[in-house]
Amino acid sequence: MVSDTARETYLLLGGEDIAPVFERNSGGRSPFLLVSDHFGSELPRRLGNLGLSEGELVRHIAWDIGIAGVATALSDRLDAHLIAQNYSRLVIDCNRPPHVEGSIPAISETTGVPGNEGLADNAIAARRREVFDPYHRRIGDAIDRRERSALPSVLVALHSFTPVYKGIARPWHVAALYRNGGPLPPLLLQALRAEGDLVVGDNEPYSVGEETDYTIPVHGEGRGLINTGIEIRQDLIADATGQRQWAERLARILLGIEATLRGKRLI
Repeated sequence: MVSDTARETYLLLGGEDIAPVFERNSGGRSPFLLVSDHFGSELPRRLGNLGLSEGELVRHIAWDIGIAGVATALSDRLDAHLIAQNYSRLVIDCNRPPHVEGSIPAISETTGVPGNEGLADNAIAARRREVFDPYHRRIGDAIDRRERSALPSVLVALHSFTPVYKGIARPWHVAALYRNGGPLPPLLLQALRAEGDLVVGDNEPYSVGEETDYTIPVHGEGRGLINTGIEIRQDLIADATGQRQWAERLARILLGIEATLRGKRLI
């Protein structure tokens, strides 16, 4: 029998909490639609600190360090619409299918998250309803609007990765992540390698999969869009200077790719 407590509606966000979705340049005319699933590190007031110290909440387990600065600057340089998630991936991971175990992690890397243990069904549902769903609904709505306006959509999911994971150092500076991304991933890999000073990952340190990703499979592949993920190593974008430099580099590369795609009448 389901208890009355389990049945009752659980409200996660209150009047003092920020909206889950961050947007920039919503009227941008670039074909690139930028998304950032792990942009922010906010926690709803109702969740407190999830039982974690402040030191844990600023680590990579909570968000993609540095990507917010890169994403906003890149949005401005490209005149591209950016849609991002304000809340920490510890609240609910917006790049994980909601049914998988890592959607609301009780353990992230090797760190236990007490506030995510033993959650009632209504508490889980609230995190999806109030954080995950509005974010992905906004991405879907933006793609619909662009289609109605005959504006092409090339989906670029922006992420960052920790230089060391479970004691293993990662040599890559930047990576393209993809599965069925069309012409964009090979063009991106070619351009990144041509820079001459980068160790470039090809589906490293991650790759796109049904159990590990949501945004690219649903909004990119599911909508038939040219798409890719871009991962930048976090020590390279830990400060404003690094974020600006990487935004400038990616803007230059993506503008070159845009010209190629237009020349081939792919967008």
